Amino acid sequence: MEALLIEDEQAVRLATSQTLELGGFKVHAYASVEAAQSALHPAFAGIIVSDVRLPGQSGLELLTQVRALDADLPVILITGHGDVSMAVAAMRVGAYDFIEKPFASERLLETCLRAQEKRKLVMDNRQLKQQLASQKSVPEMLGHAPVIEQVRKFIRAIGPSPVDVLINGATGSGKEVVARQLHLASGRSGEFVAINCGALPEAMFESEIFGHEAGAFTSAQKRRIGKLEYAQGGTVFLDEIESMPLALQVKLLRVLQERRLERLGGNAQIVLDCRVIAASKVDLLQLSEEAKFREDLYYRLSVVSIDLPVLKQRREDIPLLLKHFADAAAQRYQMPVPSWTPEHMAEWQQRDWPGNVRELRNFADKWVLGVADLIPASARDPVAHIKAAEVDSLPKRLDEYESSLIQHALQAHDGNVALAAEQLGIPKKTLYDKIKKYQLAVRPA
Repeated sequence: MEALLIEDEQAVRLATSQTLELGGFKVHAYASVEAAQSALHPAFAGIIVSDVRLPGQSGLELLTQVRALDADLPVILITGHGDVSMAVAAMRVGAYDFIEKPFASERLLETCLRAQEKRKLVMDNRQLKQQLASQKSVPEMLGHAPVIEQVRKFIRAIGPSPVDVLINGATGSGKEVVARQLHLASGRSGEFVAINCGALPEAMFESEIFGHEAGAFTSAQKRRIGKLEYAQGGTVFLDEIESMPLALQVKLLRVLQERRLERLGGNAQIVLDCRVIAASKVDLLQLSEEAKFREDLYYRLSVVSIDLPVLKQRREDIPLLLKHFADAAAQRYQMPVPSWTPEHMAEWQQRDWPGNVRELRNFADKWVLGVADLIPASARDPVAHIKAAEVDSLPKRLDEYESSLIQHALQAHDGNVALAAEQLGIPKKTLYDKIKKYQLAVRPA
């Protein structure tokens, strides 16, 4: 609990300070409003107690200033007998309460405690809103496949602990999404700092991650705080850690073991309080056997690790993911979401998606923009079509394949049979026979 006390009479200021301190407040006492200016800010979590009549700015002028700064910051006015009507008017414009001189210490303390409780509720509510707002920026982990439920279970179990984590996963499988979810589950108040180790030039690596002192090298004009230090109280995410130079792996290992670091060109030991989450798309143990990654760093990072599933291991989630990405793309580009058929979705669920969720998201963008390949792979690849189709005989499979080719040719030419026949390389009469056979719709001649 904190109280900002403004009282020009030294004896009254001292007595009031003692009363508040005995009540559990940390008191910042000033003789004038002007002297207290440096302590006035919206993040102040305490209360203000001020005399009305002061040298320079008055308590009423202070009230106006505080209301403009933070309307929820409680101001308690202390008034002389002749100032009561003035104080009542001040309450109408936002003062929390007023106390008339001379006052009992119990009266003052009771009012201040009530004001402090109100302030605490306001500050807690603001913090909750900030947390909710920050959570909206955290990517969702969508899906109901058993393998994704296992990932969620891992996050719930490991998230609140301070242990470092290694995430193994193919490109586009959602490694950063999981890292952000782990940070969210940790309850840490610090930043989530993501570093792509594969995108950093080796010459900049040490300075970027560990920081440097002024003069550490030619272009180091001033001190720079490194990413690890910037993540104090939070989480640092080292993506593509397999790209980290071997020489710096030694330094990172020491930092992880001792939780202390030294900036480049400095000697001071900086205590580090951040969680480290590393991610790799390759087998780090295999790299260590090939002397391309330090084995001791691998074992330090992999005390707790998780392997993320690729998209083809959770095909049942593709409809949900695609709808989510398509809706987001439609909002981003201010365009409607084109519809798709069950046949489209069945084909998409059969694809391998080597780029995983990232590839699916990019496909959703193209779909909304109208530049995705609308012809299913099954219509281009009869072997893939045969694998996907749930039919019993070869003739039926061939008929479905032929029908799909004709349908797409007709769609491409807005139902014009002559143009479709030309594209398919067959006579127009033959195409009419097949249209009749497959009962396809055409544009009237």
